[in-house]
Amino acid sequence: MYAVVRSYAGTGAKELFDLLEERKSDVESVIRSVNGLVSYSLIRTNDGGITVTVCNDKSGTDESIERAREWVQDNASDLGVAPPSISEGPVALHLS
Repeated sequence: MYAVVRSYAGTGAKELFDLLEERKSDVESVIRSVNGLVSYSLIRTNDGGITVTVCNDKSGTDESIERAREWVQDNASDLGVAPPSISEGPVALHLS
């Protein structure tokens, strides 16, 4: 498995997470269609939030990065949110 963490902070990040929660069914339909999706989490932080996507392989997480970028561009470009900080790598342990 492979995971990607996208961290959003700064201008518009809290508003972005408000919008993501408000439109969670839309977000769910976008993310559920990612090839090889294992899990997805949307987590609020003090200065915005993070998302964690786990897929069967790196191609799935690459697809999730692109879909997230497109969704923000199409639905939240007016918020002025900076691109997320991205961390990714192979999963060493996954519990569910």
